[in-house]
Amino acid sequence: MAISTQWVIAPPRKTVVVKVADAAASNDTGADLVTHSLGSCLGVTLYDPVTHVGALLHVMLPDSSIDPARASQNPCLFVDTGMIRLLQMFARVGGVAARARIKVAGGAQMLDEKGVFRIGERNVQALQQVLAAHSLAVAAWEVGGVLSRTLRLNIATGEVTIQSPGQPTRRL
Repeated sequence: MAISTQWVIAPPRKTVVVKVADAAASNDTGADLVTHSLGSCLGVTLYDPVTHVGALLHVMLPDSSIDPARASQNPCLFVDTGMIRLLQMFARVGGVAARARIKVAGGAQMLDEKGVFRIGERNVQALQQVLAAHSLAVAAWEVGGVLSRTLRLNIATGEVTIQSPGQPTRRL
């Protein structure tokens, strides 16, 4: 009886980088969505396990009412307007918000040792309000602390990973 070994080389995955105050949505199962340097900012992922659709938002500030003109130019700058934009993008590529697995990272206390501004904490609170208004719940969080994070969403599997300086990659 002969034993046959077969090697299958997977094609390289595409990486779509989501910059600060930006978002992306995809139904390309060969892609990963990634955002870097989440400090007080939040990274929010949505994943529909039925359609294999994912979306990622890198949002900076909690409330667009502080600068409606900037919010109009770039909704992804603020949690309240950014989440609305992300949900729209997600739906446009086939995601259903009611099925979405939502995972969130960031919200650290960066460059604010005395906790005067509490941007990270306020971002988390704003996100909770927006999600509650849409009857959506977060499946997993890694927020707070003082470390920056890189967040990655695999569109094929829905796996979300986090990398911080000096720490191993971990699943969210």
